[in-house]
Amino acid sequence: MMAAAVMQPTRMLGSSERDRSREEVIAMQQNSELPENVVSVSALQSRSSGVRLEVTSFHCTGRAIHRFKQADETRLSVVLDEIGGRCEPRLHPDRPNPIDHMPRHMHFAPAGLELWGYSDDVRFVRDAIFSFDLKVLSESMADALSEDLISSPRLRFADDRIWSLARLLADAIDDDSDPATQLYCDGLTTAIAARLFSRPSARVEQASGLAPWRLRRVIDYLEANLPERVNLADLAELAGLSPAHFSRAFKTSTGMAPYQWQLDARIRQAQALLLDTDASLEDVAEATGFADAVHFGRTFRKLAGATPATWRRDLKS
Repeated sequence: MMAAAVMQPTRMLGSSERDRSREEVIAMQQNSELPENVVSVSALQSRSSGVRLEVTSFHCTGRAIHRFKQADETRLSVVLDEIGGRCEPRLHPDRPNPIDHMPRHMHFAPAGLELWGYSDDVRFVRDAIFSFDLKVLSESMADALSEDLISSPRLRFADDRIWSLARLLADAIDDDSDPATQLYCDGLTTAIAARLFSRPSARVEQASGLAPWRLRRVIDYLEANLPERVNLADLAELAGLSPAHFSRAFKTSTGMAPYQWQLDARIRQAQALLLDTDASLEDVAEATGFADAVHFGRTFRKLAGATPATWRRDLKS
């Protein structure tokens, strides 16, 4: 997983009276401090009460590894886009993450935990890194923050609510023209902190996820059959569980229902084709299992936030 550790040149784009700032940072290949195979980096930064957010985009050409710079901070890193390969946080640069890869993954690290970011042959990564001032947060949130959750690292996990909120924030910090944007961002960051640090009520039964070997078997099967749709009943049988039990456990493990996982994987396949080839939208739609370019475009825009043509143009430029 990448981080904003390689960013050097900075120019301020603006700030508000409520202590919110935006920075755009661009580091190109000629910057000798960029990790090997990282071609370029660009980022936006936002500050609000108790939280600093950096949304960073990386273009890469091969294997890359580097040390995270935020080791002295309590932080959450959310992978928003991951195209052409996979990335991960590591406790040691030469030791792979022991937790299997999952879509929309994220990690949480308490202050003092040193981590490295690793990627294989990933072409493009965009992530959102939240750095928390726990003292300010505890004063602003009505509920006390859970000390256990604050001090316990989570090397890789999925939470669809946090991911969706992070995506909304990442889109919002690029627009400071509306004075209401600050209030909107404050609300989103508070919701993320509450989800991350507040312990659920003991009265709420927490669903358990799939055993690692079951999850690995199911993910391998899904990836081997892309872009074909695999029925829930077949996946449940593969895992040796009832469909209802499997569906709940799969969502707990990955943050997505099985059909959402398959749709997300097909869109990531399409993004790789859009980035690496000049194939027409019709050909990309057919290669990724969509009925036609119209269906593909509508689904792509819903999940990626832009039409396939706009997304391809922006990334290639």
